[in-house]
Amino acid sequence: QVQLVESGGGLVQAGGSLRLSCAASGRTFRSYSMGWFRQVPGKEREHVAAISRGGSSTVYADSVKGRFTISRDNTKNTVYLQMNSLKPEDTAVYYCAADQSVVVHTTSLPYDYWGQGTQVTVSS
Repeated sequence: QVQLVESGGGLVQAGGSLRLSCAASGRTFRSYSMGWFRQVPGKEREHVAAISRGGSSTVYADSVKGRFTISRDNTKNTVYLQMNSLKPEDTAVYYCAADQSVVVHTTSLPYDYWGQGTQVTVSS
């Protein structure tokens, strides 16, 4: 099993930056592709970014491409989401998730484990 804990959310002005972290507890972190998702009330959970087991492959939603960067440090059992040039529409609860698939997925269904979420609020 993998337990995931997000941190780094908060309130930031439009154009600002935040760095989210997701710390994983478990011995099998390297076996999981990792993803970041976000959700606002009344909307489905939205894929933001994903990264393969070794970190060599990444996938981004069009809405964040060029602004967000996903990375991981397998020695620290941590995945990161660097968010730059934040926009009010980025406001959401951000979740990290773990997936045992070899390939990265851009939908939430394949992911086996989820963190509790961290709130990101971007003011205008």
